[in-house]
Amino acid sequence: MENKKLNFDKFKVSPRKGSNIKKTIAVMSGKGGVGKSSVTSLIASKLRKDGKKIAILDADITGPSIPQAFGIEDRIRALEDGAMIPAKSKSGIEIMSINLVLDSKTSPVVWRSSIVTNVLKQFYSEADWGDLDYLLIDMPPGTSDIPLTVFQSLNIDGVIAVTTPQDLVGMVVEKSLNMAKMMGKPILGIVENMSYFKAPDTGKVYKIFGEGATDDIANKFAIDTVSKLAINPKITKMIDEGRIEDVEEKDLDNIIKKIKNL
Repeated sequence: MENKKLNFDKFKVSPRKGSNIKKTIAVMSGKGGVGKSSVTSLIASKLRKDGKKIAILDADITGPSIPQAFGIEDRIRALEDGAMIPAKSKSGIEIMSINLVLDSKTSPVVWRSSIVTNVLKQFYSEADWGDLDYLLIDMPPGTSDIPLTVFQSLNIDGVIAVTTPQDLVGMVVEKSLNMAKMMGKPILGIVENMSYFKAPDTGKVYKIFGEGATDDIANKFAIDTVSKLAINPKITKMIDEGRIEDVEEKDLDNIIKKIKNL
């Protein structure tokens, strides 16, 4: 089936009345453990520092980690009219995540996929987002129910794929890219996380996970924007401490530029 024939209008959900979302970006990966949530948070922080109004919808319902990266303890508030008020980071990034609803951040979400997808759509459609320049969707890994629901139900303006240099991960990220292509969603770029390690004492670069095939994959899919992020223990520590907004990551600048040119 050709992309131009795909029509998901019957699946669409709309933001709450009064919410104005200019652009929605999905950040996805083929598998877990590649740092997708960290990349989502870094992109959101950089856009916010540029004066943009930003929100993150943590769609990884069963493995949410966005609140931890921002050090958020506040809970999502529900109003009498049914509106949900997102939590806010210290810089003003609005965040909707299941971990801001649960009694404990370590409580497991043991739900069937139908419930998970309904919660996701409820978060999107009942949140009082206000005026946003960009809504970032932190997708769960893979190509099953939640990514499918996001692509069918939300107006996605662009997709960013996150990968690491291992051959296995490269193979799986192609599945995500093929899904985005099949669903007719524009691919803005690829972020190769954990691309290399630069020794702080000598400056020598080590490709700990190998050379990787990200550039070849980008060429295969005619993607002109690739960001490669180093393994940086200092940044990892800051994220663990909830201080991701204090991180300066210039290697994402080309991705940021692509987002702003939408």
